[in-house]
Order: sequence, then structure tokens, then C-alpha cells
Amino acid sequence: MEDSLVRIAVVGPTYPFRGGIAHYSTMLVHHLRAAGHTTFFYSFTRQYPTWLFPGRSDRDPSAAPLRVECEYLLDPINPFTWWRLVRRVRADQPDLLLLQWWVPYWTPSLTVISSLLKRPPATKIAMICHNVLPHDGGGVIDRRLAMTVLRRADALIVHSEPDRYRARALLPHARIVKAFLPTYEPILTNAASAVNAALRHQWQVPDQRRILLFFGFVRPYKGLEYLIQALAQVRQQLDVHLLVVGEIWGSPAYYQRYAAEFGVTEAITFVDRYVSNEELPAIFSTADVVVLPYVSATQSAVVQLAFGFGKPVITTNVGGLPEVVQDGVTGLIVPPQDAHALAQAIVRYFQDNLAPCLTANVQASATERAESWPRLVSIITDLAHELNRR
Repeated sequence: MEDSLVRIAVVGPTYPFRGGIAHYSTMLVHHLRAAGHTTFFYSFTRQYPTWLFPGRSDRDPSAAPLRVECEYLLDPINPFTWWRLVRRVRADQPDLLLLQWWVPYWTPSLTVISSLLKRPPATKIAMICHNVLPHDGGGVIDRRLAMTVLRRADALIVHSEPDRYRARALLPHARIVKAFLPTYEPILTNAASAVNAALRHQWQVPDQRRILLFFGFVRPYKGLEYLIQALAQVRQQLDVHLLVVGEIWGSPAYYQRYAAEFGVTEAITFVDRYVSNEELPAIFSTADVVVLPYVSATQSAVVQLAFGFGKPVITTNVGGLPEVVQDGVTGLIVPPQDAHALAQAIVRYFQDNLAPCLTANVQASATERAESWPRLVSIITDLAHELNRR
């Protein structure tokens, strides 16, 4: 390695694939290259078979997607492509290979790839753990699959303290580095001209109502049921509307019936689809506050999006969320699975007029958030130097 510059290889999803991890991979490569590091990016020809993917599509509908130069080499269910990726990595000779782990589906491909690359001359490997264990799992099988993959890495990078604990419990002797999840503000920059003042009319939200925003894929661990219960309590005191924006993984009718049971059907708008980057400013600018009633979590890119748009967050005391949302400073934190406490926090937010103060605090932290990618790049390059000195 010459001076402080290193050769880094990254494996992960990117455009045309959608979602937070695709955005993460793309921005990571962009910032590594911007720092002057020689960076190789290998992505997927496909991520999941159609029959296995729970959503409608894994493709990004954005007209102005995040993109960087990459090679599409890997199909996680085609072992021939695993060998192809191994040969490419060996030819490029990176100082550090970054593999990404988030669900057990990747166990076969990542196990084989990392095992082959650990044969002499061994490639140094760091696993970026978006979730050490899956949100909706964490049982014996999930733990064994995670251990099978993660033990082959020279180091693990996690983005929250709870995930550091989980990684340490699985692999007591592993080299584990924690780095906070970086901001997703490049998405905001790309879409900044798309604010749509007609959004309330388009989604039939009355002009006078304050808006609560629940954003992102709707999955059981995100606790939307508790927010619907809380909404019924809040509306006894305030005229508020809940905007649920994100593809529902499961039955939309379940949540609609849930809303009907609590008498708040007319106070909820479901936008049951993945929204493009261009729509984000209109959605977040329309909201008065972003609410994340999660039952479990490691961290959340939705918090970074909300803060990027200057929006405070009301969330639960789970996972790494209290590490990034400061109670009473940049948002409010309540116990999980407690609709009454959540309702009280929402009412307090509006009745005590907390928005100006919390919003100012969120905006004041913009400089710190802007430095989050350079900090992660620094952590990765320091790790590359450390591992290659062994």
C-alpha cells in the first residue's frame, strides 16, 4: 500500500436494484473513490428469484437513480458466478474486500466466496453487517447461518451497539468495529428540485390536518399496528392524519381492517408502493413529524432521511435508534409496543409546540452528518492497513 491510499473491493447491490442497502453500497463506493482509493465494485446480475422476493419488484423506479461504475458479476443462486467473482477479486488484488451481510439468504454464496478467497494467497475480508441477525428471526438456525458466514471474515463492521453485542456473542474473538450508519443525503440532493405542493390534494389529505409520516417497507417488526392504535387516541385531542408510504410486505387488507377496527380509516392514507428518489422531498416536506414505532431494530436509514429533510423523529427505545435520535433534542423516544406512550408523545409534540426547537437541532447537526461518510471511509482504510500489517 502506498502512503495512506488502499485498494478496496466492494460487493453489494446497486442500481437498477432498489432499497437502502443498494443506496448504501453506491454511496460507499462513491466516497471511497472520492477519497482517492482504488475501488472495485462488483454487483449482482440478480438478487433474488422472483418467487422468493416478498415485494413486487426489486428494481428502482427512480428517473435520477444513484449510480456509480460497477461490474455485474454475481448471481447468488448460480455457483458458477461465485467462481467468476473469486477470479476477478484475485486478479484485482485488493488490500481489503468488503462483503455485505443482512439476511441468511446470502449464506451459501458468501460462505463459498469467502472460503475460496481465504486460501493462499489469502484476501483480507471485512463483512459489513447491516443486520447481524434478521429482524424477523434470530433463532438457532439464523444464529448458526450468521456464524457460518461471519467467522470467515478478518473483521466485522457494525452500525449499532446492539449489533456489536450480537456479533460479540456469536464470535467472542472477532475483530469488531462500530461505525454509525452514514447519512443518505446524496439521495436528497439528487431529488431536491422535485417538491410537489399538490401532494396533499393528490393523496386526499385535508389541508388543515397535521401529518404523521410512517415511511419505508411495511413489515411486522416496524410496529405499524401500534401507531394505528395510537392514532385513535391522538385524534381524540388533535386533528392529525397518518401517511403510510411504502410497499406493504404482506397483506394490505390486514392494516386496512386494523384501521377500521380502531375507527381511523378516514385518517390514514396508504401509499402502498416503493417511491422514487424524485418523490422523497414532496413526501418529507409535507410531514410535520416522522414516526418510527419499531418493535425491534438495529438502525434505520429512515432516520437519516428524516434528518436530512430537517424533520424530527418520534421513535421507540429499541436497537440502535436511541444512539441516533436524542430524546428531547432531535426527537422523542418512547417504549416499544406501547400505543398509549406513543400517543402521548405525539400529542406532546404538537401541544407543546416542540417542532421549532427540535427542527432547529436537527438542522444544526447537518455538518456532523455530512462528515459521516468520510468517517466511515477512514475507518475502512485504517482497517485495511491494520489487517495487512498482521
